[in-house]
Amino acid sequence: MKRRSIVFVIGRILAIPLFKLLFHYRVKGKENLPKDGAFIVCPNHLSNADPMLVSVTQKRQIYYMAKAELFKNPFASAVIRELGAFPVDRGAGDGKAINTAEEVVKDGRLLGIFIEGTRSKTGEFLRPKSGAAVVAFQTKTPVIPVCVTPKNKKIKLFQRVTISWGKPLSLEELGLISGSPAELRNASRRIMDEIKKLREEALSE
Repeated sequence: MKRRSIVFVIGRILAIPLFKLLFHYRVKGKENLPKDGAFIVCPNHLSNADPMLVSVTQKRQIYYMAKAELFKNPFASAVIRELGAFPVDRGAGDGKAINTAEEVVKDGRLLGIFIEGTRSKTGEFLRPKSGAAVVAFQTKTPVIPVCVTPKNKKIKLFQRVTISWGKPLSLEELGLISGSPAELRNASRRIMDEIKKLREEALSE
């Protein structure tokens, strides 16, 4: 396992009992995340708590793309960078962010990319973006779908949330051969389909 930042380690230790209290979270499929190696972790996105909700369910540090606005305050920027986040300008071709993402996976770490690109205000799934598929193709990195499933579509305090880890999807399973726009769109839909299956399984129990 790659070395984790001390801020992440302490933050996770503090967050586990707090999140257990606030969200009554449970974990499914944690064994699907290998202990070592680079993977792109692709969750759906419902709330600001999602990055930590996913992170507290396992020990490896996840490095997330986060909107650039969160980094304007120097102190907040320093903290969230230590927690693993790095800025991306949404709606623009942010080459620096893509380069950082590629460095994360090339170093054998976990890269977190919310497949929808933004939070869902209704709790319904949004159309998947192609960013995760692009990085997966460029770096030849498998993708792990993750689903955050609240009891009633939206995350609310003191109501159970299930965090489900799916099995890694190889580039072959995603149909990423040439990296054409059509392949990237289809790969993104495949990732989203797996996330939807995870939600269905969580809600059926």
